[in-house]
Amino acid sequence: MLSKPTIIERPAQPYLAIREKVTMPFNAVVDRVFPEFFGWMGQHGIPFSDAPFIKYNCIDMARELELEFGAPVAEPMQGDSRVVAGTIPAGRYGLITWQGGYDKLVAANGALIDWAREQGIRWDMEATPEGDRFAGRLEIYRTDPAAEPDPSKWVTDILIKIAD
Repeated sequence: MLSKPTIIERPAQPYLAIREKVTMPFNAVVDRVFPEFFGWMGQHGIPFSDAPFIKYNCIDMARELELEFGAPVAEPMQGDSRVVAGTIPAGRYGLITWQGGYDKLVAANGALIDWAREQGIRWDMEATPEGDRFAGRLEIYRTDPAAEPDPSKWVTDILIKIAD
């Protein structure tokens, strides 16, 4: 089930994440990196301040994507050689919410992108030789699949920062 797209205002949000370069499909990377990240957070006693996410930094679907597998934290902090610290920028974001399995997230992203095009909305994005580099593009996983095994009940927010 897909919500209607909308525009929301978000404050800046510090986060920690593991950055990876991947190719499509990247399910095996998700299955490897999120447990590593959650383990790191637990070992360091750092709680999430909101749901975990994948941040899409740079996208070239045919070649490579630069992603960050992470979670928001209450205040800025240091990472290390494996975990990066960053800030999701404040601003206006296009938002669409998908309820269902992760196999339909590419289509849900497409629905948000199509809606923005129809509305004349420009993303805060720069075309580079490596791909489209986004200021803020996220999939926020509101449902923990370990706690809710039924994929039809999983909720994912998809957000893309709008150009100022």
